[in-house]
Amino acid sequence: MKLRCAVLDDFQGVALSSADWSPLDGRVDVRVLREHLTDRDALVAAVEDCEILVVMRERTPLDAGLLARLSRLRLIVTSGMRNASIDVTAARARGVVVCGTASGSEPPTELTWALILGLARQVHTESRAMREGGPWQSTVGLDLAGRVLGLVGLGKIGGRVARIGLAFGMDVVAWSPNLTDERAAEHGVRRAGSLHELLGAADVVSLHLVLSDRTRGLIGEPELAAMRPGAYLVNTSRAGLVDGAALLRALREGTIAGAGLDVYETEPLPADDPLRTLPNVLALPHLGYVTEANYGRYFGQAVEDIEAWLAGAPVRELG
Repeated sequence: MKLRCAVLDDFQGVALSSADWSPLDGRVDVRVLREHLTDRDALVAAVEDCEILVVMRERTPLDAGLLARLSRLRLIVTSGMRNASIDVTAARARGVVVCGTASGSEPPTELTWALILGLARQVHTESRAMREGGPWQSTVGLDLAGRVLGLVGLGKIGGRVARIGLAFGMDVVAWSPNLTDERAAEHGVRRAGSLHELLGAADVVSLHLVLSDRTRGLIGEPELAAMRPGAYLVNTSRAGLVDGAALLRALREGTIAGAGLDVYETEPLPADDPLRTLPNVLALPHLGYVTEANYGRYFGQAVEDIEAWLAGAPVRELG
């Protein structure tokens, strides 16, 4: 009997065309779920007959309670090598193998700059006016050359963002809990002595940290108050790095000039969420990793993960 595999949350309907799934022919029946199922009972009903699940980042949480209801499940493949919404310990306890895939740092870097440039030149405001017959020019853009770009985190993505900032002629300063002067110098940037020092100096603050107990809520009321009134906050990393209620207040009260956001505590973002309509927010539906090359990498390696598991030698297991 063939095994059953469900690919969850394939919003664009491209999972099967992004990779060659033929190596699984005759052994695995693959089906795709394009709609995000927030109702747990509906999700269980849709996949309870599956031995394999392929999931996209943190779109569908697989916690211990849900895993306990999926008695046939034996393999989970997630895009990327980190997925905080999968209870890997609970999966292992149930004999479920969890594997990941590679993920490029180029796509989120590029999207970060799409948000920075969009905010600086008020692209969302001017584009909306063009579509809706509004005024011809209503904003004055922010020059990036000579401005201060503050990077909270200087890893793979933060380092790439830094290089582009330097190419724009920006003064790039970085901070993270473990960043050293030497590491900052390797990227051609300055290390801020503290997070508050960076926030007070930057015209654009961009977040590039892993979400952990130490970094959750790192940007809260005091940190937002430390930012310049004309500064922008950009988050393409994880929503949990920022106190959402504090950010909403800062945006409504004009404590900061605006925000460019690609990540949210609840995804998809509810239709009535104020972040969708605030005029000083440039919001995108978590597109940071959504590119042709990355999807080819995700789904191509998902097929490899399934093949390896079928052969009894799983690869890229999550620890």
